[in-house]
Amino acid sequence: MQTDTKPNAEKLNGEQSPECEVEEVALVVPETDDPTLPVMTFRAWFLGLTSCIILIFLNTFFIYRTQPLTISAILMQIAVLPIGKFMASTLPKNSYSLFGLSFSLNPGPFNIKEHVIITIMANCGVSFGGGDAYSIGAITVMKAYYKQSLNFLCALLIVLTSQMIGYGWAGMLRRYLVDPVEMWWPANLAQVSLFRALHEKEPKTEGLTRMRFFLIFMGLSFAYYALPGYLFPILTFFSWVCWVWPHSITAQQIGSGYHGLGVGAFTIDWAGISAYHGSPLVTPWSSILNVGIGFIMFVYIIVPLCYWKFDTFDARKFPIFSNQLFTASGHKYDTTKILTPQFDLNIVEYDKYSKLYLSPLFALSIGSGFARFTATLIHVALFHGGDIWRQSKSAAKNVKLDIHAKLMQSYKQVPQWWFLILLIGSTVLSLLMTFVWKEDVQLPWWGMLFAFALAFVVTLPIGVIQATTNQQPGYDIIAQFIFGYIYPGKPIANLLFKIYGRISTVHALSFLSDLKLGHYMKIPPRCMYTAQLVGTLVAGTVNLAVAWWMLGNIENICDVETLHPESPWTCPKFRVTFDASVIWGLIGPDRLFGPGGLYRNLVWLFLVGAVLPVPVWILSKYFPQKKWIPLINIPVISYGFAGMPPATPANIASWLITGTIFNYVVFRYRKGWWKKYNYVLSAALDAGTAFMGVLLFFALQNEGKELKWWGSQPDHCPLASCPTAPGIMIEGCPVFK
Repeated sequence: MQTDTKPNAEKLNGEQSPECEVEEVALVVPETDDPTLPVMTFRAWFLGLTSCIILIFLNTFFIYRTQPLTISAILMQIAVLPIGKFMASTLPKNSYSLFGLSFSLNPGPFNIKEHVIITIMANCGVSFGGGDAYSIGAITVMKAYYKQSLNFLCALLIVLTSQMIGYGWAGMLRRYLVDPVEMWWPANLAQVSLFRALHEKEPKTEGLTRMRFFLIFMGLSFAYYALPGYLFPILTFFSWVCWVWPHSITAQQIGSGYHGLGVGAFTIDWAGISAYHGSPLVTPWSSILNVGIGFIMFVYIIVPLCYWKFDTFDARKFPIFSNQLFTASGHKYDTTKILTPQFDLNIVEYDKYSKLYLSPLFALSIGSGFARFTATLIHVALFHGGDIWRQSKSAAKNVKLDIHAKLMQSYKQVPQWWFLILLIGSTVLSLLMTFVWKEDVQLPWWGMLFAFALAFVVTLPIGVIQATTNQQPGYDIIAQFIFGYIYPGKPIANLLFKIYGRISTVHALSFLSDLKLGHYMKIPPRCMYTAQLVGTLVAGTVNLAVAWWMLGNIENICDVETLHPESPWTCPKFRVTFDASVIWGLIGPDRLFGPGGLYRNLVWLFLVGAVLPVPVWILSKYFPQKKWIPLINIPVISYGFAGMPPATPANIASWLITGTIFNYVVFRYRKGWWKKYNYVLSAALDAGTAFMGVLLFFALQNEGKELKWWGSQPDHCPLASCPTAPGIMIEGCPVFK
């Protein structure tokens, strides 16, 4: 095997090394190290910080759009390789001195460890701006929806302290979740494989090299996105059913890609395909199949029955699918009528105005979250409980160290107090914020401490589950549910409690995953600490700066009622964040899900979720020869209806179809092509779409140069947002008879 490592790469300095007990790790991760390779070079700093800033800008920019797009670090992982090699061939090799330290801009060939450090910094740009951008979501809700005059310094503290607390937890838990052989973090193996593929010399075979393939398809993706992104937006969702039945509310509810079940709707827009569940090209086929089962069962069976057959929760008074909140008369809920000037619930006005109602698909999606939480815990306990218990005991005692941990012992370790300082400092600043900006954040000091205690209790067990099964049981709903009962009527407090009680755990697990990647790639721990810390500070600051600029400069951003109909700045992800603050914080779970609440029966789904994995586990024990039975994963099946809204059924259906094509058909019949190009194609599609999207905004959309013609309309399904209950009168909708 030819790599960029030097010939003297060693195994334990001649000692006999223990074999890695995890077969997947043994097959993928190299059991050698070259400690002489330079890591924190000028190239690594320059490309790492540049990658971080580019990714955080793109991810923050796209998260406000109707079709959000999360750009993964794989893009930079591939793109920086030719740049790094170019720098290695052109930068001067002279040595320079600064403050008594000697360094060189070009210490030799661009190596794999530099590449890993760059990717670690780039990952910070994904965790802030992509799927985990909850802190910026809370700030957007405070400014765009509640119209708070939030102080920039307070916002910066929210963004940075929630991350730093997560980093502190990660440092405290390294010895349990990074060092032990059993904690193998399966998701990292794809990145390790890609690093090796990029740094191993490809044999001379027919076909394009990976890099040439990437550049070609990035160019094609860049050019193509001008169509759905500007010239022909209807390509995002081609809802032909609405054209066949232009006057039927029911037909448009069934066929609309934006506001209906999306039956027959399809997209040829990569942003629409990958908007909510990420790239389908990097998702295993077994997961796609499980998600597909749940999606079909929920969207095409349960929701239609509840809406048209049983009229569950007065469903027909409202659109079948919407991320809006509604009054009893079917009109959109105006939260300003029940807010005090301090952004608390005005109970008298609430009783006079209306109870809160949800669209049926939204309500059932929340119920599915109840089931998903308990199903995940029971599934993991039944199928992995014994292994996790043994691994937890082993990790606690730090008994088994594989060859990778042995090799890492040759480097200077990061003292525990380095992480402790971050944890204590972030805690103090967070508590200080609750006193200095008490009216803005609403969260009292004891609520902040309660959030820290919750994160402290759950991070280790959830980390063990993710490190061994690649599943992360979410407890978002539970966290908001509990605090909504304890401290009702405080929407901002509920948002911030989730950030510090739940999202800090998400960040901690993201940091731990990166630490394990560095562990596998033999990156010195102090280099990892520096890269993650600097990347976090830079990403957090740029994240807030970009969001702050967009909130102040894009007119009516997130305000669907006053935006231009073709405007892409509808903020569907943050609309759901706002809805959550109203449901769990302002109104409170007791009024909606407690005794007498309209949605009280959804609470039974906690029990349903706990029961469903049991028969699957029993069948797997009675029929051990049937290898397909354990692949029935109830938590993953429930992800078939996760994230709706803001995701639409058409988003998920397109994701499923694309994933099936590449990870079943291509993988099965063209495995060589899939192995060589699949991940590269995913990164190329992300990159081309992102760069064209930014170019279109600054060159055309920001200048008010919008096209107005038939193809620029969303999906020509205006009646999909109408109710079907007799007598309900909504502007723009015919009265259903």
